Amino acid sequence: MKTMVVKIGSSTIARPGAGVRRPFLADLARQAAELRDMGWGLVVVSSGAIACGAPALGFERRPTDMPSLQACASVGQCELSAAYDEEFRRRGLITSLVLLTRSDTASRSSYLHARDALERLIELGVVPVVNENDTVAVDEIRFGDNDTLAALVSCLVSADLCVTLSDIDGLYTANPSVDPTARFIPEVDRIDAEILAAGGDSSSSVGTGGMITKLRASRILMTAGIPSVIASGEAPDVLVSLARGEAVGTRFLPAREPADITPRKLWIALGDAVHGALTIDAGAARALVEGGSSLLPVGITAVEGSFRAGDVLDVHDESGFTIARGIAEADSDELELARGRRQEELAGNHLLRALSERPAIHRDNMIVFA
Repeated sequence: MKTMVVKIGSSTIARPGAGVRRPFLADLARQAAELRDMGWGLVVVSSGAIACGAPALGFERRPTDMPSLQACASVGQCELSAAYDEEFRRRGLITSLVLLTRSDTASRSSYLHARDALERLIELGVVPVVNENDTVAVDEIRFGDNDTLAALVSCLVSADLCVTLSDIDGLYTANPSVDPTARFIPEVDRIDAEILAAGGDSSSSVGTGGMITKLRASRILMTAGIPSVIASGEAPDVLVSLARGEAVGTRFLPAREPADITPRKLWIALGDAVHGALTIDAGAARALVEGGSSLLPVGITAVEGSFRAGDVLDVHDESGFTIARGIAEADSDELELARGRRQEELAGNHLLRALSERPAIHRDNMIVFA
């Protein structure tokens, strides 16, 4: 059986002030039943809890204070779960509710337990409906996005395809709502700085993500060898068409020879929040991308943020483009003192001697993005 993960944005599943879009959900259930008959399992990563809870609580628009947001998420999750259950049962499908926070995946042990639970649900023919637990995860409401969660879930279940259904039909060279010269991009085989620059802020009044979060998630999926698609949630039979191999939306192609990425490296890429960043010179960047090397302090030109050994860091090239992510082998203060210094120089400094025997980030604890 193949597995498809579909992420549904808030503006697709709900309308401001109106709650759940039942006709959309009914059609999604119909497509899920067709996918089952075609030999596909489905996992839904669904936004919309706050958007569905706000009108039920009498809010005319999305509130801004945290307690109200949490209350809307709590009520809205019940609204969403009931709607999914009713519409999918009409098609003979059972749904389950899986609520995650970053703390559930920051621990590798918890990450693996989440993977096992999702895989078993799929084996049993269940359609898991996954969402961030916005009622208790304050940071998720402020900064989280379900695009990243969908990429994480896709990696957890080794998905054959990840589909993001949005209020736009794919990626353009610019925001088509403000730039009439924007051109549609049907296929992407590499996400570079130029492609990322094409991603703009969310134009939705009910969601928290934007095109840039979708691109970052797609980049990780490409590295993991998982194809992904951004398409309009209003496109007819979009999921069934994609399962048949038809061209819909913008398709992001994985590397022809995907990197051998261990579950641990996928956890590093997606399972924990980033605590800081290292900027490296051109030579160090080549060593990481082309040579498969660890990152040594000598190649670091700047240290950003306050972090401890064991925290997850981004690695930027000289232009500021993120080329890798990994686990720090030392605290930020130590790396600030050690940056730009060769191993023999570190060995002669009693404060930094320990770093002469280990890298700033070991290759085994780092994922280099495609």
